[in-house]
Amino acid sequence: MSLSRAPRRTLLAVGTLSAALALSACGSDTNGKSGGGGGTNFVTNTGGISTVAKGERTAPGKIAGETVDGERLDIADLKGKVVVLNAWGSWCSPCRAEAPHFARVAADLKGEGVEFVGLNTRDFNKQQAVTFEEDYKVPYPSLYDPAGKLILNGFPKGTLNLQAIPSTVVLDKDGKIAARALMALDEKKLRSMIEPLLAEK
Repeated sequence: MSLSRAPRRTLLAVGTLSAALALSACGSDTNGKSGGGGGTNFVTNTGGISTVAKGERTAPGKIAGETVDGERLDIADLKGKVVVLNAWGSWCSPCRAEAPHFARVAADLKGEGVEFVGLNTRDFNKQQAVTFEEDYKVPYPSLYDPAGKLILNGFPKGTLNLQAIPSTVVLDKDGKIAARALMALDEKKLRSMIEPLLAEK
């Protein structure tokens, strides 16, 4: 009996996430505030980027799986580097707008201790995600997460979680969630999330 309930709970959770992402998909933050609920230790600056002080950060859950290219990838293996996680979908016009900025910054910072990883979601035809990466010359891997399970499990409530598409979370060198944006980013805003973490000792 408990075995039959577990898949239902999983389906319900995935369904809830899909509905939430559908409601907020391709939305952008127009008032400069990114919510996160009470009891959290993060602040939001006027640019719509939420940050967490170094001593108050938490690690995400397990974020691992198969990439769009069919390789295995585990975010935990990137500890020691600043990691930029960007949730995107080929169907999302703000994702298309920010893709050239992400490709450029990722290429610029590759040798600086920064790794980029995409989280591709709601592309149920994987070829659409592959074509997106080819069209925008994306130089980094993307985990293939069509149902949003990695996003749901990797960023629990109360953390700087991914609540819209596109969303970006940056992990510090200890693998902890340090910053989040719930909007499409240009190069300047993206760098503003990364550079303070590179400077941390």
